[in-house]
Amino acid sequence: MGNLLAPSHLLLIFFFVLLIFGPKKLPELGNALGRTLKGFKEGAKEIMNDEEFQSKPIQKTEELRKEETTGISKN
Repeated sequence: MGNLLAPSHLLLIFFFVLLIFGPKKLPELGNALGRTLKGFKEGAKEIMNDEEFQSKPIQKTEELRKEETTGISKN
C-alpha cells in the first residue's frame, strides 16, 4: 500500500488520456501544461523576491504585539 502511483497505474492513466483526447491533441495538452507550470513558477519566484511582500508580515506582527501590550489600536 506504500506507492499509490505505481508505473502500471501511470500507464493506465496515460492510456485513458490517449483514448479521450487522441494522439493529435496530446502534444498540445503537454505544451499547455508546461506553459502553465512555467508561469506559476515565475510568479512564485517573483512574489518571493518582492521586498514589500517579505517585509509586510513582519511589520504586521510587530504592530499586533504593540497593540497587545498597550491595548491601543493603530486604526
